[in-house]
Amino acid sequence: MTEHELMICRCEEVTYKELIETASEYGCSARELKLRTRAGMGYCGGRTCRALVDKVTRDLEKDNRSQITLKYQPPIRPISFGNLGGESNE
Repeated sequence: MTEHELMICRCEEVTYKELIETASEYGCSARELKLRTRAGMGYCGGRTCRALVDKVTRDLEKDNRSQITLKYQPPIRPISFGNLGGESNE
């Protein structure tokens, strides 16, 4: 496997090659790269790939001062206080 075949976002199946090609073609910020490729928009909310998507855009961008990184948003699942404390609701 070459580095271009490396899977960066497992949830959305986005490869390193796809990130590089998209960022080079459109001159993307990290946010735009995320929207164009869906990297970081999967089930995990970008916990595994966010830093790598930021790095790709940072490495390709000429002026790093204007770089806006992706925010971290963990997946949220509602849970009742009873379930959290181990008590039944009955």
